Amino acid sequence: MHVFRRGPVAVLAVILLAGSRSAAPTDRAMVELTLDGRKIEGTPLVWNEEIVHLLGRDGRLWEFPPEAGKDYRKTADRFYAYSPSEFRGTLLQELGDDYEVSGTDHYLIAHPRGQRDRWADRFEQLYRAFVHYFSVRGFSPDRPPFPLVGVVCKDRNDFQRFAASNGNRAPRGVLGFYDQRSNRIVLYDMEGQGETSDWRKNAAVLIHEATHQTAFNTGVHSRWAAPPVWVAEGLATLFEAPGVYDAPHYPRPADRVNRGRFQDFRMLLEKGHRPELLQALIASDRLFQINPAAAYAEAWALTYFLIETQPRNYARYLALTADRPPFSEYTARQRIADFTSVFGKDWRMLEARFLRFMADVEEE
Repeated sequence: MHVFRRGPVAVLAVILLAGSRSAAPTDRAMVELTLDGRKIEGTPLVWNEEIVHLLGRDGRLWEFPPEAGKDYRKTADRFYAYSPSEFRGTLLQELGDDYEVSGTDHYLIAHPRGQRDRWADRFEQLYRAFVHYFSVRGFSPDRPPFPLVGVVCKDRNDFQRFAASNGNRAPRGVLGFYDQRSNRIVLYDMEGQGETSDWRKNAAVLIHEATHQTAFNTGVHSRWAAPPVWVAEGLATLFEAPGVYDAPHYPRPADRVNRGRFQDFRMLLEKGHRPELLQALIASDRLFQINPAAAYAEAWALTYFLIETQPRNYARYLALTADRPPFSEYTARQRIADFTSVFGKDWRMLEARFLRFMADVEEE
């Protein structure tokens, strides 16, 4: 190994001469550096004089000024992820002796000891349902580059502690989340702590967050070129319906309707629906900040409409939102242009078809 003593940006340029900034992460050289006294290893995705975005071997995204990194060195010609045993060791070190880690074909799940049967298959089944759902609709998901990691904390206190140690807040009422930075799902076992005897509350959180995680790891979304919020949340709420996440047992078209979001959408309709609402949702994430209930309802309804009536076009649109320069701004103009390039520019016609379709849903 050779230690470089020039400026950090020049060092990164030298290290990555064998590849390019446009190369896939697995085709780039791997570096090690010290950041805030901690050694990290990975490959830079984007870098300049102000910022480095680095993908770690555990799938974590790091963001830091180049001068904050010390002792940059090249460690391999190609990037490669930690092995499952290395991932497992990292999780056990973080969580302690009260936990164990179970593996499936695509997942590593950290959970309280003795609960493998309760969690492992559920994660894996959701992954397979997601891949099947998209495969039959013209979108072939990629295989994840890392084992997908789920952390099931034994109680809310552990959940809050683990979230805080990874730089996340877990406000009251939040039962779980997918952390795009660490690429992990984190939740806690409400049923095991007597907060509920109904598995469905655990399942609802798991389904929503597992959809986010799978989408961001199979090329449906890009972790370094995030889609509009309505796209990510519309898809996650779509999968909350039993006819989507468990189609073999819920085969009726009506089972693909998310009844809770549909009721919220009906309330939105009572206040009057305008084409401008569709444009605002597509062009900006602001509605999620000022009226989350309306934003989630509209995002679910629009996603459901598009994927039920134009699945191939919807797959094309997802590909457009994912195939953007890493960590680039997604302006309102670009968002509108991408959407209309697939679904057309006649907003009033789109809204009329959308509302007519949703009216038929109401009658099921």
